[in-house]
Amino acid sequence: MKPSNYFGLYEMPISFTVDKKALKKKFYALSRQFHPDFYTQESEAKQQEILELSSINNQAYKVLKDFDKRMKYILDIKGIIKEEGKNSLPQMFLMEMMDINEALMELEFDFDENNYNQVKNDLQQLNDTLYKSVQLIIENYNDAVITEAELNKLKNYYFKRKYLLRIQENLSKFAPL
Repeated sequence: MKPSNYFGLYEMPISFTVDKKALKKKFYALSRQFHPDFYTQESEAKQQEILELSSINNQAYKVLKDFDKRMKYILDIKGIIKEEGKNSLPQMFLMEMMDINEALMELEFDFDENNYNQVKNDLQQLNDTLYKSVQLIIENYNDAVITEAELNKLKNYYFKRKYLLRIQENLSKFAPL
């Protein structure tokens, strides 16, 4: 009984938004169902199958409960994300990021709390604007009618968001105590 995808395992429609309570409830139910201790008297093959299903359940839960991992997973299922290193950000976006990257370098050499707060606010505004550009697609996602253009828009959002998250991680290194 190998599921076709994590959403199928959890009996949920493919979606960028999930009901966290229902997800957790299903995870615990499957954890009980596939707990290896209940299969100690079964054949070696059955024990191996249960161990694999238990592992799949754990991995599925890790992916589906996290927005970014869930987004990447859906884009992978749809075949939108290319091999690692073959996805690129739009040149215009990278140009927009130059100012923020320069501000980060300045903070590294000469920390200033006002500049730190400005960069932090700028990043938050960029994140908010970026999300608003795909909010309707994310919130109204229907796997049966999604277009390739919408999937590409989501892919661009995913990689831009990933880029901004790396900048936020770098920024957090300079956080005032």
